[in-house]
Amino acid sequence: MYAPESTPARPRGAAPRGLSLVELMVGIVISMLVTLAAAGSAIMFSAGQRSGISSGTGSLVAGSALGVIKDDAALAGLGFFTGSAPLCGTLNLSTAATVHRNGAAFGPVTVTRDGNHDILDIVYASTVEAGTSVMTAEPSSGTAAQLMALLPATVGQAVLLAAPNGGGLCQVRTVTATAAATNTTWQTLSFASSGNHNAGSFTTPAQFGRHARVALLGEVRWNRYRVTSGNLVLERPLEGTTTVLVRNVEAFRVQYGITATAAATALDSWTDATGGFATVSVANQSRLRALRVGLMLRTTQREKTNNAGNCVATPVAPQLFGTTPTTLTGADTSWSCFRFRSNVSMLPLRNFF
Repeated sequence: MYAPESTPARPRGAAPRGLSLVELMVGIVISMLVTLAAAGSAIMFSAGQRSGISSGTGSLVAGSALGVIKDDAALAGLGFFTGSAPLCGTLNLSTAATVHRNGAAFGPVTVTRDGNHDILDIVYASTVEAGTSVMTAEPSSGTAAQLMALLPATVGQAVLLAAPNGGGLCQVRTVTATAAATNTTWQTLSFASSGNHNAGSFTTPAQFGRHARVALLGEVRWNRYRVTSGNLVLERPLEGTTTVLVRNVEAFRVQYGITATAAATALDSWTDATGGFATVSVANQSRLRALRVGLMLRTTQREKTNNAGNCVATPVAPQLFGTTPTTLTGADTSWSCFRFRSNVSMLPLRNFF
């Protein structure tokens, strides 16, 4: 019989045997595979995180921009109505020698189509007293106004002069001097050429008869929202300033909320700034009750293609108010590699009714 073989005992104090070359190579390969898998997961997680951040940030920014427009819409028309009747059908407006409105049709809220986008103009007064107006005691040529009731106007403030029955030509003037009423004279506002809104030269200078209307505006606020180079910007034409509100805008659309008749108060339908509402008139102003404002944004993060190499982030071109932007209808379908989000707000025009 043979005794079983046994592993020789390692001599006391001897160093342990190291890895063989094969074992070392196998360990390196396994660690590389683990590292590659971890890196791939990190890349996918990072891309998904960037996409989520981009989408969430875009939604927050769009919501903030719509909030700014909502605040403007709440004040739109303040100072340009008597009751719910528009004071102005046309307007003369200047700052220094620059003429902004030369007897052109005017509405405190106007929407103008511009390709895939709309341009929204909102005009209002800065003072709450603008909600009421007083009558003139004598005719005025726009250089001064004698008032039948007290108007708390001070030097430097703007006022609106309107025809007695409203709906005609209006003119914005800056008060340069005031004279209080006495037992024998009316309160008088003077509008010298040194005033901010008094130096412009108009094709049809305003002439106002007795019992014309005068409203205290304080300051005229004119804000314009439009898309330029893919950015929604806020322009202030009277100040000449521009601020970017939202980037990566695919479409900016605004619709009027209208009533069936001028006497009605209930909202009847939404309409684009086309047809009878392509231009401003006293008749269609009287039917405005609200605005519907929509923003379509595109994410900045391009999404990964599928196994066939096709973009599937947005398989069908999105629409805003039932219309697909023309940038998403051509032969170039690279837009399908991005995600889109639309935000819509409905804003009441409180001073219109």
